[in-house]
Parts: sequence; structure tokens; C-alpha cells
Amino acid sequence: MDCIFCGKNIKKGTGLMYVKKDGTIYNFCSSKCEKNLIKLKRNPRKVKWTKEHHKTKKAKKVK
Repeated sequence: MDCIFCGKNIKKGTGLMYVKKDGTIYNFCSSKCEKNLIKLKRNPRKVKWTKEHHKTKKAKKVK
């Protein structure tokens, strides 16, 4: 299972689960990731320490 925000692998029995009213489930590795997505409403592609940011950075270099 991977963190929905940073993409880090979450070990079984650890992490946080956030369930929205519409039934979507978000799994987070830490409260840092939860705060960035839920409270601060940040896009993982724009936060430099996430895997999504590094993926988009590599895609820009290829073009």
C-alpha cells in the first residue's frame, strides 16, 4: 500500500486512513502528508519532496 500524497510504501499496521463522506479512502504514511493534502490542499506535483514531483520533473526533461 502506498501513501496517496508522497507515494512512499506504508508498512502493514502503520500509517493513517482518512475516509471521506463520499466513500473515497486516502492512506497516508504520516500526519505530514495528511496535513499537506487535507488541511493545506496542496498538489503533490508541486511539493518538491514527493515522488509525483520527481516524475513530472523527469517528464519535462525528456520533452
